[in-house]
Amino acid sequence: MTTTPRAHDDLEAILSQVNVDDSSITHAIPSQFDAAFTWNYAKGERPALDKLYEKAKTSQWNGTTDLDWSIEVDPERTAVELSRNDRRMQYVRSLVDEPGSPVRSWGEAEITRYAMENTAHRVSQFLHGEQGALICTARIVETVPWIDAKYYASTQVMDEARHVEVFGRYLDEKLETRYPMNAHLGALIDDVLSDSRWDITYLGMQILIEGLALAAFGTIYRTSSEPLLRQLIRYVMSDEARHVAFGVLSLQEAYAELSGPELRERQEFVYEGSLRMRDRFLHQEVWERLGVSARAIVPYFIRQNRDEEILFQRMLFAKIVPNCKKLGLLDPRTPWLRDRFTEMGVLEYEDFVDTSVEYTELNAIEQERASAAVGT
Repeated sequence: MTTTPRAHDDLEAILSQVNVDDSSITHAIPSQFDAAFTWNYAKGERPALDKLYEKAKTSQWNGTTDLDWSIEVDPERTAVELSRNDRRMQYVRSLVDEPGSPVRSWGEAEITRYAMENTAHRVSQFLHGEQGALICTARIVETVPWIDAKYYASTQVMDEARHVEVFGRYLDEKLETRYPMNAHLGALIDDVLSDSRWDITYLGMQILIEGLALAAFGTIYRTSSEPLLRQLIRYVMSDEARHVAFGVLSLQEAYAELSGPELRERQEFVYEGSLRMRDRFLHQEVWERLGVSARAIVPYFIRQNRDEEILFQRMLFAKIVPNCKKLGLLDPRTPWLRDRFTEMGVLEYEDFVDTSVEYTELNAIEQERASAAVGT
């Protein structure tokens, strides 16, 4: 499968992804795949995965008892604080002063509401993405052929269930609103789950979606002082770092055996998935809720993307690009994805630290237990 890639700033392709609200509380994704038994039960044949599994077993936390849900949260204060260092919010403010812009009539009240809706949308996508990860990781347990990978993936299923629980509770009890799944995120998860190949489940979820989540969580942790959200994010980040490392460590072995055409298929999947993950930050659902046409406002953000390096590029691609390089997807001998990332202006991140190295630095539970032991 070799196709002509869509341009990364194709407005019609971006706007073609829309939510269809059919009032259903479930969404079925047709799929066919082989569930794989293995009769090789020898634990530790893949030492890096075995190390990850052992770390996961000792790093569990309880979303009910380890987080202080009695903390009062002010949604407006939390949103305004998060928006202060948000280049996108600064850009929206500049559009208020631009003649002819869709938000030309906005005042401070509308900007504050945008900040609050933006925060609710962001946390809602964390919630939906975590359920996608829950389903995908259960799929990995079924389909991956190695026992060490099945062992680790089973711990991630528990992690993802916990993440769905805490993000859902935070939205319902503290922000008191939520958004549906963003159309771009939903399209990527549909693609991942409808594909029969086990490595695509890894590539789409563990590398792209979880890689973005890990970076996004880091941004919130650095810019928010809201104590419940910070503690929740800190715990989730420690899990997510293991999850992305799991993808890198597993696929590195699998992709060493790929043929040229097979590698190209994965490169195309990463490129299209990267665009979808980037486009979810256009927040089409937020604009529509605020009464602003997405078709009218999105071209302004495409223009911004061309004019300057903005936050979401650093946040998203600083994780995805080095992990792709670790997997061999940026090999100069098969430069298709390198060329696409060059066009997007993000290849400079290829030598950033990949997540298979950094996950040990983000283990919040291990760090807290070590501190407690020193204090006793």
